[in-house]
Amino acid sequence: MTMRFYDVAANEQKARFNHRAVVLACALGEGPRAFGEGLIMEYANSISRWGMMYLGSHSNALSAMSIAREQNTPITGSWDLSLKFWDPCAAASTLNANTDTTISTHALPEHVYHLDLINNTLVVGMASRLFHIYDIRKMGEPVQTRESSLKFMTRSLACMVDGKGGYAISSVEGRIGVEYFDPSPEVQDQKYAFKCHRQTIDDVDHVWPVNALAFHPVYDTFASVGSDGTVSIWDYKVKKQLRQHPKYSGPIPSVTFNCDGTRLAVGVSYTWDDGERPAVWVCRMGDEVKPRQG
Repeated sequence: MTMRFYDVAANEQKARFNHRAVVLACALGEGPRAFGEGLIMEYANSISRWGMMYLGSHSNALSAMSIAREQNTPITGSWDLSLKFWDPCAAASTLNANTDTTISTHALPEHVYHLDLINNTLVVGMASRLFHIYDIRKMGEPVQTRESSLKFMTRSLACMVDGKGGYAISSVEGRIGVEYFDPSPEVQDQKYAFKCHRQTIDDVDHVWPVNALAFHPVYDTFASVGSDGTVSIWDYKVKKQLRQHPKYSGPIPSVTFNCDGTRLAVGVSYTWDDGERPAVWVCRMGDEVKPRQG
């Protein structure tokens, strides 16, 4: 339950912050500021100049976060069926019941699983394979409401970096979908989906969740990672895989490019796709093993 900052050039940890709950997402703002959020306490936190400030809370787990960069405004999505916009300048230095820097709250029909923002276009992925697309300058109603083109639960969402094209989504069934913002029939006919992160082992096909997507900030290609432990680079415009990295030591739940695309950060950890791992537990026994008299 920590958030850590690293200088990757020097290969050293610069700061560490302890949270009172699991951190599900974080995002970098302008300057030396980052934002993180948790599962149990539902608090949004602002971390600036290696100190922690408190923004406020949702009534259930905070599951997704992004930053409106022009305004440097954190946007959070929650399992409490809402989106919130926050004012980091009003953050409090101590956590208390009165801490609330909410700029606006927007009700949603389903739990928020993922969200991403490019320029003023916000895409929100929810339960029941539902998507809302917003213009954050006028948040009254979504500009578009869509159903996922993939048949199973959405696992990740990332917007194209050109700011007008669209976004990519992935699912637990080993598929990626490429979607476009323009609702015209000619453009919608161009959307597509494809299979990936699959393996044949001993003549048995194994299908792995595609856990995360990240677009390159310069070339607008994107990386996908999965529970098969692989990283693939795709050019969605020509529908081709550019490269697959050597397999990592375990499942990959997260991936991101740095600001200029010269580095790719890959997180490797067990993702519970196979449930509990086999184990032997040794229990200390007391009087409960003695036979009862009478």
